[in-house]
Amino acid sequence: MDKAYRSNLARSEGVEARPAARPAASPELSVVIPVHNEEPCLEELWQRLREVLAAVAPTWEVILVDDESSDGSLELLKRFQRDESRLRVVALKQRQGQTAALAAGFRFARGEWVLTLDADLQNPPEEIPKLLAATDGVDLVYGRRQVRVDSLVKRVSSHVGNGVRNWITGHRVRDTGCSLKLFRRKALERIPMFHGMHRFLPTLFAFHGFRGREVEVAHASRAAGRTKYGMANRAWRGLIDCFAVRWMRGRSLRYEAHEFQGFREEDD
Repeated sequence: MDKAYRSNLARSEGVEARPAARPAASPELSVVIPVHNEEPCLEELWQRLREVLAAVAPTWEVILVDDESSDGSLELLKRFQRDESRLRVVALKQRQGQTAALAAGFRFARGEWVLTLDADLQNPPEEIPKLLAATDGVDLVYGRRQVRVDSLVKRVSSHVGNGVRNWITGHRVRDTGCSLKLFRRKALERIPMFHGMHRFLPTLFAFHGFRGREVEVAHASRAAGRTKYGMANRAWRGLIDCFAVRWMRGRSLRYEAHEFQGFREEDD
């Protein structure tokens, strides 16, 4: 897509892109990270992420999507970008939520594989190699937090929420809340994105006939700041989203087609 057209399209949809100088060839890996008021975590996140990517990915890019932060997150991201041409910063002009931030990052991603990660360091960047090592024969690799370090209330509510989602959607995923996911970009482009749908990406991949694999990953305490999500803003919306995904399952197109080449009228 032409760079000027992409930039104009982004602005028309409330996204401001700040492209840095980029290599001509597409990278093997794009890392998309939504950011909202995570200034205390960003220095450590960026340092650890660069060290991991330098060790595991020959070519890579990182796309940090600022969801209208009110602290100094965006300015910090811009400073990182000035020192690293493989870092790209996308800014939403109004706060839109995690799904919209991820969708904006997906649109700008150019890698063969696209990895998602939260900015709060609860899913350590050091777990990325586990996902990269599990890509053979699949289109999606998603993490399951092996030992949760969250509060008892949060762990119980998450367990109940996972069970309800699986029952309604008819697809079993043991940890929908783990942000560590790795997508084949060509498959990801086939998945429709709506508010709240980032929690259901493994299920939506399955509905479209794509193959996924689960891997166990570590979980850590939040590095700094506080969570942006609680039970009140998850339960009701999550239930509505479950029924939306169930509807999508019933309406998904699944077919195989074969094109015959060289058809001539006399062959009829």
